[in-house]
Amino acid sequence: MAHSIPLKSLHSFVAVAQTGSMVLAAEQLHISHSAVSQAIKSLESQLNTTLFNRVGRRVELNSTGKRYYQRVQPALNEIIAASDEASQTQTDNYLTLNMVNSMALHWWIPRVAELQAYAPELDVRLSNLVGEFNLEQQGVDVALIHGNAKDWTNYACEKLGDDELILVCSPQLLDPTQNLQTMLSKYPAIFVENPRRYTDWQVWCDAQKLAMPQQHKNLTFSISVQATQAAMRQLGIVVTHKQFVKDDIKHGMLVQIGEPILNPYQQFHFVSAKGKAENANILQLKQWLKLQFNDE
Repeated sequence: MAHSIPLKSLHSFVAVAQTGSMVLAAEQLHISHSAVSQAIKSLESQLNTTLFNRVGRRVELNSTGKRYYQRVQPALNEIIAASDEASQTQTDNYLTLNMVNSMALHWWIPRVAELQAYAPELDVRLSNLVGEFNLEQQGVDVALIHGNAKDWTNYACEKLGDDELILVCSPQLLDPTQNLQTMLSKYPAIFVENPRRYTDWQVWCDAQKLAMPQQHKNLTFSISVQATQAAMRQLGIVVTHKQFVKDDIKHGMLVQIGEPILNPYQQFHFVSAKGKAENANILQLKQWLKLQFNDE
C-alpha cells in the first residue's frame, strides 16, 4: 500500500496528464524536466503500477492512470483552494492570471513596472497552464489566451489583438543586402515542435511564397523560449510570434527580417468567467492590457 505520497508528485502527475508532455509540465510547474520525470517514476513506484503510456515524445494516461486522475485532480484542487482560503497573505486585490510561459517571460515581465504604476493596488500572480482548461477548477481568475476564441465559448472572451509571425535572427547574422530566400539558404531554420507552434513556419512561408526550409539536427525545440535563445546564440533563424520577442528586438538581442505575417489561426484574447467579468479588479487589468496591445 502507498503511504505519504508527496504533493509534488501529485502536482507533476496532474500537469503531465493535462499537457501530455513532461517538457510542457515542467514549464507549467517551473521545475526541470528531470524533476518531473523523477516525480512520475517515484509515484509509479509507490503505487506499484504504471500510469502512463509513452507514445513517441508524448505521454498518455493508461486506464489505471485515467481512474487515478479522476480521483486525484479534484482532490488536489480542493487542497489548493483550502490553502488559499487559509492563507493570511490573500487580499481582495489578488488575481491569478494565466498565460503561456513564453508570453510571461518575453512580454509580461518587461511590462510589470508599467502595471505597478497604472494600478498599484493590484496584485497579479501568474500561472502557466497550457491548452484548454477550466478556469474555476484551476483557480485561475483571468487568462491571456494566445489561441482561438472558439475554444473559450463558455467564458467571457474579448479579443485584445492579432497575432503576427515574424522571422528573426541575431543581429550578427543580418545582412541588409540579402533577401529572404538568401537568408533561408544561408542559415539553418530553427523549429518549435509543439501543438501550438506546428504551423508557424508553414504560415509564414506560404505568405512569402517560399518553400519550407529543411529541419537540421539539434535545432528543433519543444518551446519558443528555447528556439529564441538558439537564435540569439547565432545558431540560425526562427519564425516566432512578434509579441513574444518585441522586448528582445527593442534591446538589440534579435532583429526582425522582412514584414510581419498575420497568423490566421491564433489571436490574443482576454478570458474570464462570465460571473466575474464585471469585477472591478478584472476590469482594471483588462483595460491596462487593452492599452498595452493598442500601443504595440
